Amino acid sequence: MKNKILWVDDEIDLLKPYIIFLEEKGFDLVTFTNGDDAIRMISTEDPDLMILDEHMPGLSGLETLQRIKEIKPFLPVIMITKTEEENIMDQAIGAKITDYLIKPVNPRQILLAIKKILDNERLISQKTSTDYRIQFNKISQQINSAHTFHDWVEIYKILTYWELELENAADETLDEVLASQRNEANGEFTRFIRSNYIKWFTDPKADKPLLSPGVFPASVFPFLDKGEKVFVFLIDNFRFDQWKTLQKDISSNLKVEKEEIFCSILPTVTQYSRNAMFAGLMPYSIFDIFPDLWVFDEDETGKNLMEKDLFEKHLARTGKKYRFNYEKVSNIRTGKKLAEMVSEMMNYDLNIIIYNFVDMLSHARTDMEVIQELANNDRAYRSITLSWFRHSHLLELIRALSGTGVRVILMTDHGSIRVNNPVKIVGDKKTSTNLRYKLGKNLSYNPKEVFEIRKPELVHLPKANITSSYIFATNHDFLVYPNNYNHFVSYYRDTFQHGGVSMEEMLLPLITMKA
Repeated sequence: MKNKILWVDDEIDLLKPYIIFLEEKGFDLVTFTNGDDAIRMISTEDPDLMILDEHMPGLSGLETLQRIKEIKPFLPVIMITKTEEENIMDQAIGAKITDYLIKPVNPRQILLAIKKILDNERLISQKTSTDYRIQFNKISQQINSAHTFHDWVEIYKILTYWELELENAADETLDEVLASQRNEANGEFTRFIRSNYIKWFTDPKADKPLLSPGVFPASVFPFLDKGEKVFVFLIDNFRFDQWKTLQKDISSNLKVEKEEIFCSILPTVTQYSRNAMFAGLMPYSIFDIFPDLWVFDEDETGKNLMEKDLFEKHLARTGKKYRFNYEKVSNIRTGKKLAEMVSEMMNYDLNIIIYNFVDMLSHARTDMEVIQELANNDRAYRSITLSWFRHSHLLELIRALSGTGVRVILMTDHGSIRVNNPVKIVGDKKTSTNLRYKLGKNLSYNPKEVFEIRKPELVHLPKANITSSYIFATNHDFLVYPNNYNHFVSYYRDTFQHGGVSMEEMLLPLITMKA
């Protein structure tokens, strides 16, 4: 079906060669010499695009544009003008023209402007699909040859890039190919973790990445030591792909100076990873030095209530005397209050603000059917995160910081992965309940299906009793007991979980910005 184009110009007779050229290219042209006739036509017809002369007797181009937009607000409009005067361009852009051309123009310029608008999505989708096909073999080679943490960071960034690029390509086959390649990558990443994770703690010569306990000393304290004021925003359960989704909105207020990825310790849950970040210590050291601040898995007490105390101990142990403020945002009321307190917070050297929305969303995705519908895949999960951010008090706070010159660090404690493959295990009543890892004694499982750490002390993890061990689900697996197996498989399949081994859970954004 031909695209219908409406062209309005008081000298339309002089443009006959242009019109013939466009008709030969397959477009259906409808022409008028004045705005009034065009407006009447628009009321009954539905063109795909409008070309509009800015300078016309009677109803001017800008006046015609305003009337047209009242009738067809989403109609793409190319304005052709004799002038580059700023006020005319401001008015035209304010009235939401799609593009503009400065006279004199040639037929090919007009054709390119039309194709850019009408074929934009198709052309971008086509090119994106072609580019990914070209890159597919190269990415596969990178996956097969990866042997360092840096290699895996680059692979994860590349796969995330293509996942976001292909979102609008509308090519289900390529979506499946990318998903398969990501699964392949996670399988190889699991092998990498099996081979290297314990070495990071037992071999002084091992090439160890930045891990959770080192985040504040490496990425926050140096700015404070130079006298800069620092705001740390920690979004619980925040993945790298979600950061890339928010990046454009954040960058309009803050200058991104450094984008890093660090590695969460195992288990990838708040109790372990976030407490390690604030304490600057591995979990076993927290348990050993501050036993009153550590809570084991089977205890009913909240697992993330001691972060401020752990951070105070961290500062005291390292001789830091920063004046800091700690806030946790779990509801709209607290978020609004913080957005109104910027001037007060500027009195502190360091402000640490925890946002729990994304973690709450992932848990709600498991428990609430309506959220399951809204976040039924990774793309939707990112979309909801973006929607939250654009209407959040976090964005208000970021806008309030714009221009203050403070340092802003965006980080998280762990990510999450959508699980779909059940793995059977057997444990006693005191075994931890998390679906992606288990801590307990007398665990029964197939060691080929999990990553096991039978001696937790090697990786500085505490154990509730002398025979306790840890096992971790990998890739898209989740751990299920044999009793009532079918019910739990049905209930938890395709939910977002964390605690185990995957790129999504372990490779985390650490973003340094300047307000």
